[in-house]
Amino acid sequence: MLQQLANGVFTGSIYALFAIGFTLVFGILRHLNLAHPAVFTAGAFVGIEVATRTAIPVWILFPVVAVFGALAGVLVERIAFRPLRGRDDEHFAGLISSVALGGVVIALLQARYGTEPQSFPREYFPNQLFEIAGIRVTLTQLVTLGLALVLMLGLAWLVSATSLGRAMRAVAENPTAAQVVGVNVGWVTAGTYAMSSALGTVAGALLALNLGQAGRDLGASIELVGFAVIILGGLGSLWGAMAAGVILGLAEALTITYFDSTWKGLVAFALLFAVLVLRPRGLFGHVKVREV
Repeated sequence: MLQQLANGVFTGSIYALFAIGFTLVFGILRHLNLAHPAVFTAGAFVGIEVATRTAIPVWILFPVVAVFGALAGVLVERIAFRPLRGRDDEHFAGLISSVALGGVVIALLQARYGTEPQSFPREYFPNQLFEIAGIRVTLTQLVTLGLALVLMLGLAWLVSATSLGRAMRAVAENPTAAQVVGVNVGWVTAGTYAMSSALGTVAGALLALNLGQAGRDLGASIELVGFAVIILGGLGSLWGAMAAGVILGLAEALTITYFDSTWKGLVAFALLFAVLVLRPRGLFGHVKVREV
């Protein structure tokens, strides 16, 4: 029982890190970036290739993957969303454009790596086994949880306590008013996408490191889980996405413990349905009141 709960926390931390990418962009810009799962997958493949070609230590690998993700995020914003700015159907058109761009990214990955899964070099990372209070955990799981917590808490601090975070909150509240008082909305938009995709690519590399390999469907396998996390936590809530990721990971672990692993895929949909019926705003969502 405790072992499964621990596994659920480790899995949930990756879910949360992935979902925060969705949440950050949606919460600030009201864009639903459906290219995010493809960027997540690209992060896994890039991490494997960098590790294979250079054999750099894992603590250098993840900053490299994050830089790649930040650049990819800027390109996603420039290609899929910026040309559509100002249109009446900007948000819907951007959603469709990001789906198309995501398909292009997956096609490029296939052209580069083929159709077979790619694997980290054997013995790239020492996967030592530890036993803590009767719970068996691997070094990979500990690194995954620690890095996910550092990144999530660091992002929460940046958004709440820095000048960039204040600018992001101003753009989220009213982009036009933010521009009037001197906020560079273009830079904030690009920075939001860069941070979102950097987190997504690191999450992809972490998942690939835990699995030992990555396939082209890696992002697709977690995409619906990401949607469930952001709705469960509350649209636009960073803290909600963090908590909901762990909750979903624990729910899957309990399902495996008391039922069967084949039922695991239904957990996200069941929780999503329950939240939409009982609390449409999500666990940490709130109703905005608009004065007229």
